[in-house]
Amino acid sequence: MSKNLIPEDWAIVLLGFIIIGLSLAGVLLATPEYNWATSADLTSKVLVTGNLLKIGLQFAFVYIIAILGAVLTGKAVANTLKVFPFIYLLTVLALILAGNSTIKDYNLEAVIFSLIIGLLIGNLFKLPQWFKNALTSEFFVKIGLVLLGTTIIFADILKAGSLGLVQALLVVVSVWYFSYWICKRLKIDDELTMMLSSAVSICGVSAAIATSGAIKGDSKKLSLVISLVLITAVPMMVFMPYIAKALDLSQEVTGAWLGGSIDTTGAVVASGSLVGETALKISTIVKFSQNVLLGVAAFAISVYWTYTKHPNAHDKENKPTLAVIWDRFPKFVIGFIAASVLFSFFLSGDAIAPVKLPLKNLQGLWFALAFTSIGLETNFRDLINKESRKPVYAFLVSQGFNVVITLVIAYLLF
Repeated sequence: MSKNLIPEDWAIVLLGFIIIGLSLAGVLLATPEYNWATSADLTSKVLVTGNLLKIGLQFAFVYIIAILGAVLTGKAVANTLKVFPFIYLLTVLALILAGNSTIKDYNLEAVIFSLIIGLLIGNLFKLPQWFKNALTSEFFVKIGLVLLGTTIIFADILKAGSLGLVQALLVVVSVWYFSYWICKRLKIDDELTMMLSSAVSICGVSAAIATSGAIKGDSKKLSLVISLVLITAVPMMVFMPYIAKALDLSQEVTGAWLGGSIDTTGAVVASGSLVGETALKISTIVKFSQNVLLGVAAFAISVYWTYTKHPNAHDKENKPTLAVIWDRFPKFVIGFIAASVLFSFFLSGDAIAPVKLPLKNLQGLWFALAFTSIGLETNFRDLINKESRKPVYAFLVSQGFNVVITLVIAYLLF
């Protein structure tokens, strides 16, 4: 393994903006077709030569980015060359499964299938260590998060009303502190407490990754939190619209409730679309408002962790400096914010229009690749052992509180 040329988070920002720059320059990849209803559809629409070529071109593009990432961060390039095609193949399988019309009726996202396929292979077969070392799930998620910034348009959020931002702030603060309190009562360690509290209160996987970066957290603990987020998102997105209907809630209140309590953006969109156009719009705005808070939260957590957990935190003469806080701050969040600012204030609608869908497609692909990797590197025994029971209880209780308090706030505001 060679020395990294630049720190990993800066490499992610660089690669994210290379993707954005190429898109704005006109290098736009055609979106592959994954939707099908019958076996005839599968062979005539998805597995047809033209579509397989689109899948192949997309593979070539992300393969080059992954190899560049390995070079920049000093990882074994030979391992990436061998492992990445396998991850991509499994991810395409997940995308094809999620594209089935029956699966779509249940609003199950591709990332769920990515995780399940990865978990099955990772637990049924003994993977060699060199293979596991090449599973850079956090790297893939972070590139996806930089690209997510291109969809967070401040003008759209403000145009839809400040109520979404008000709700997001109230929910994030109240749920975070409740989750933190529950974790402390259950004597869960500080690292896991921070990751779990951020995930359940801010924006799920994205917040867990950002928090882990800010506190330099344990990757196994992060995998546990991510798995909990994805597993609980499925029943929530399916049942909450029906609960809202039973409670006779308006589309505005329902949308605000879904957007504030479901932890993954894709699940929010799927759930909102079950209710109606207004609910979909409000739920998306509320979720995006929470995503906007990601940068603020990452900075606050960096400062808190530095001043409480740093070796010199309690030494009055050698208090942690701004340089230490800067070192702790996850730099990929800067890429996320910069992409959002670029697309919000510096690019015209005409410039954004042609790149919007291709970038969103690539963002979804990087997330799916990440969850395949997470599945491959996660052991079922780690999820169900005695040590993980308390975090599972804490997450479920916090999520229950999140659902209730978000409904109350949504009802009062909307």
